[in-house]
Order: sequence, then structure tokens, then C-alpha cells
Amino acid sequence: MEFAELIRTGQAQAELLRGPEEPPLRGTLCITGHHLLLSPGPQATPDLWLLLLRNVDSIEKRVAGDSGTITLRCKDLRVLQLDIEGVEATLDIARSIEALSSLESVITSFPFFYRPKGLRLGDAWHFHPPECYYKRVAREVLLRAGQPLTGPQKRRCSEDEDLLRAVLAGAQPGARGFIVDTRSPQAAKQARMTGGGTEAKAAYPGWKRLHRPLETGRPLQESFVRLVEACGDLEQSMDRWLNRLESCRWLSHVKETLSTACLAAQSMEQEGACVLVHGAEGTDSTLLITSLAQLILDPLSRTMAGFQELIEREWIQAGHPFQLRCAHSAFSHARPKHEAPTFLLFLDCVWQLGRQFPLSLEFGEGMLLALFDHAYASPFGTFLCNNEKERCLCEVRTRTHSLWSGLSQPKEQRKLRNPLYVPNPLAIWPSAEPQSLRLWQGLFLRGTRPPEPSEVAWEKVWQIVTDQEKTEGSQPTDSASEAGP
Repeated sequence: MEFAELIRTGQAQAELLRGPEEPPLRGTLCITGHHLLLSPGPQATPDLWLLLLRNVDSIEKRVAGDSGTITLRCKDLRVLQLDIEGVEATLDIARSIEALSSLESVITSFPFFYRPKGLRLGDAWHFHPPECYYKRVAREVLLRAGQPLTGPQKRRCSEDEDLLRAVLAGAQPGARGFIVDTRSPQAAKQARMTGGGTEAKAAYPGWKRLHRPLETGRPLQESFVRLVEACGDLEQSMDRWLNRLESCRWLSHVKETLSTACLAAQSMEQEGACVLVHGAEGTDSTLLITSLAQLILDPLSRTMAGFQELIEREWIQAGHPFQLRCAHSAFSHARPKHEAPTFLLFLDCVWQLGRQFPLSLEFGEGMLLALFDHAYASPFGTFLCNNEKERCLCEVRTRTHSLWSGLSQPKEQRKLRNPLYVPNPLAIWPSAEPQSLRLWQGLFLRGTRPPEPSEVAWEKVWQIVTDQEKTEGSQPTDSASEAGP
């Protein structure tokens, strides 16, 4: 397939409305195989506006007279409006965007064509070998898995039983084991009828099962959609806003997730127990809990490099199906059952950690926003495909650039790092009480509010820290000041 076959018009004159307090941008609108471009022309600012077409979640078009309007709702939660000269041009551009933004073939996506200056293919793909982590935490026994396949006949697996028996045998004397099942007891019983089930208590001595049900799949996606709809309504009263915020239940999901992660972490830290976390398939809520538990307990996971290792190990290499889960964001009219913002829920929980412990994370909100954006639409190959097998078949690691390589560039670090970071060797125990949790305004309100105050405040903090470092660097040391000529 040639991209040119899907481009119905080459260019048109258009005006772009980008959001509150941002001036309109007028110029020539062009479409390529992967981007929407608007060039303001030589009389205006020389900057070229670019939008990765994969970022488009839904398109609305309307025409009136001899012009038309296209509204693009993006996966990163921005809403863009294009006023285009000519009815035919409007319709042709809309059809082109619809076709090019929904290409299903992985190898036709932009990461396979992206060749930025200063980066080489293959860089950073091997920055985070999991073996180093496992050696460092050899006695922090935290396991994740899918459900056992006991079925209605209550089948057993001797290898699985031997493995969990060996885990307890290798732990400290008297250690117990907890199986944190992220399904409800009823869901676990229903799963048995279709081949799944739970671990039989008699076959796993020393292990106790705890049910901590977490929503996944469509309920979680619907919660995300309702929250974004509420955040986009600028005319509602305060009472209606608060009612909608509560009814969408997003913060309830955050609360339940943090509470379960704290349970797993406390079992390990305070009781010296071994913990196995599992759900239905072991690729969604399971990863959520194990990754958050590590952030709570492990200081190195709270560094910039350690957090990237955590994402790579617990989400990408562990097989979270990003291609399925992040096919659409909150605006798409399609509602496939395989879509779910599980990774976004993880990022929101990490944001809550950073808000409650502002000095303990080396990375800031900028890192979390970047990860959200790239998980849904990215020029890098890190979040492509659903598992390692698919990445190998598509040659992702040899034919695309790693996101970690892109984020390691000096110009990106200022946006991502926390200027107030102070290494904290202790565990951090977040509060999951409703009064301690906040809406992540930097994400959910990014398209409806001006950048003030968080982004501007962030820049001011960076400037203060930079000025302080310059001052300290220019002051002579005691020994130098005391030395004679």
C-alpha cells in the first residue's frame, strides 16, 4: 500500500485553533503519510506545526458556505480545530486523516521511518537488562502471574506447586506467602467454568489468598471516558462538576490500586512475606500492583534510570498489550472490549506518589505526561506491539529508535527531572484516603486550561535551583580563601 493512495488532497489554506490563550495559527495545511503539517508562511513565525496522525482519536467535520471546519480530538486529550477554505478540500482532508490515522499494520507506522539527528538505531534498547535488577533484589520475593488453569475439574500443576514451595523455602525462616488475587471471589469462581480458577489451599501450604478486586477492561475505559467528558464541559456548575467527578469513579480506581499496592508492599516490608500477584491473564492489574509496590519499597526505582527500568521490565517485557489497550484514548466512538487505560492508571498513581512525596522522585510530572503521550502515539518504537514475540517478528529493536534514547537527550532532561529531588533510602507509604487524592489536572485539564500555574511554577523552581548552583559554584572554598598569595 502506498500512502499517496490515501491522501485525497495535497494542501489547503487553513487556520488552526489550539486551545485557551494560544493565538490562532494560519497558513498552508499539508498531509503526509504520517503527519498533518501547517506552515505559517514567511511573514509569520517560521515554526512548522506538526501533528502525528496516529495521535488523532476522533474526527468531526462540518461545512457551511464555501468553507469547513474539522475538529480533531487527540489521544493526548488535546482538542484542535481547523477552519479550512473550500468545502471539497475540507472533506478530502477529513477523509485522508481518517484513513491515515487508523492504519493497522505496525511496520507502516511512523517509528519505522523516524530518523532523528543525534540518535543511532540500536541505542538504549539494552539500557535496562532485567538480570541486574534481579541480582540486586535477590531476597525481595515479589512474583506476578496469570490465573492458574484449574478448570471445573480442579486440575493441579505439580511444577507450579513446587515453584511456590521453593519460594518459601528460600525465604527467611518462618516466612509466609500471600497470593494477592486482583479479581473478586465471584469472578474467580466464574473463571473456573471457562478453564481458569484459583490455587487450591491444600496444594499450596504456607500461602494465603487475598482477594483485592480491581476493575480492568471496559469498566475502566468507560470511567476514563466519563472523566474526560466531564473535564471538557466548561459550562457546568461546581455542584454538577463534583457529582460527575465522583460518578465517573476514576479516583476510586486510583484509591483501590494504591491500597492494594500498599498491601503487597507492607506484606514484604513489615512481615517479610513472599507475595504473588495475579489476575486473569497477568498482563494488566498484576503489572499495576507489582510496579507500584516496587516504587514504594525500592529507592532506585524512584530515580530517572530506575523508573525507566521499571517500565521496561514490568510493562513492556512482561507483555502488557499496548497495541490493543492504547488503540484509542477517550474520544473515539469505537469501544472495543480490549481497550483499557491500565497504563494511564499506573501513571496517575505515580503522580499521586509524587504529589505526596515531592522530594522522593527524581522524575517529575513531565516524565509521566511524556509516557502517557508516547504510549498512545509515538515516533519511537518502545510501546509498539503487544509482547516481545511480536516485537521480534516486526524487528522493532533494530528498525526503530528507543524512547529512552530520545528522553536521555539534554534538552529533554529539564522537562522530565524533579529539581527538588533528594534521594530517600526509605520506603514511601502513600495515603489512599479520598481526601489525600487529587485529580491530575496537568493531564486531564491540559486541553481546557492555560499552562499556569504548574508549568510556570515548575520553570521558576528550575531557575531558582540553577541560579543557586551557579552561586555555589562561583564561591571560593574555605581552603582557597585562606591561602596566601
